Amino acid sequence: MINKIVQSVADALAGVKDGATVLIGGFGSVGQPDALIEGLIEQGAKDLTCVANNAGTGRVGLARLMELGRVRKIICSFPRSAGSVVFEELYREGKIELEIVPQGTLAERMRAAGAGIPAFYTATAVGTLLARGKDEREFNGRKYVLEQALKGDVALVEAWEADRWGNLTYNQSGRNFNPVMAMAAETTIAQVQHIRELGELSPELVATPGIYVQRVVRVDRGAPWV
Repeated sequence: MINKIVQSVADALAGVKDGATVLIGGFGSVGQPDALIEGLIEQGAKDLTCVANNAGTGRVGLARLMELGRVRKIICSFPRSAGSVVFEELYREGKIELEIVPQGTLAERMRAAGAGIPAFYTATAVGTLLARGKDEREFNGRKYVLEQALKGDVALVEAWEADRWGNLTYNQSGRNFNPVMAMAAETTIAQVQHIRELGELSPELVATPGIYVQRVVRVDRGAPWV
């Protein structure tokens, strides 16, 4: 019997290795798997490459993971924001590597990884510092740069509902990066608000099929069904 539901956040994060590439869902705080990030802090993995929309806020969550010296490199679209104090401190001190990727390119690099596409050409970043050192070609009179697929060892995602097979639905804008990250990792771990019985989820609402998900843990954030 397939049952991907685990009993605790600690169980969900068991086996995350030092040096792993970790994809972290969310757009700012929306759709961010906060409990899983805190669990990763407790779990102890280090020398991580983290992929996220931004480089954390304040001194909690991803920012706390970085502050503890557990992140070697951050790949993101928006490293600086009003609350990115930890990243800025570490970067000025040369204690963290940064790779800036335009947001659409970031999403497409992960989608490509999930689809088995090793690389693709895009016009985004042509003629900028972000294109330095990358292969460039011209198609129909327009220049494009080659971007590599971005695959994770682990994806931490937040979803709204799941069943024991790992099928996931999302609540409105909480969807954001989560589905493409779920596709792009060897091991996808989902924190969800609700666990449903098989057959209760409408197939039309399942944005991440269970084939992409290995572990599900329920984290009650006090949000009712809407």
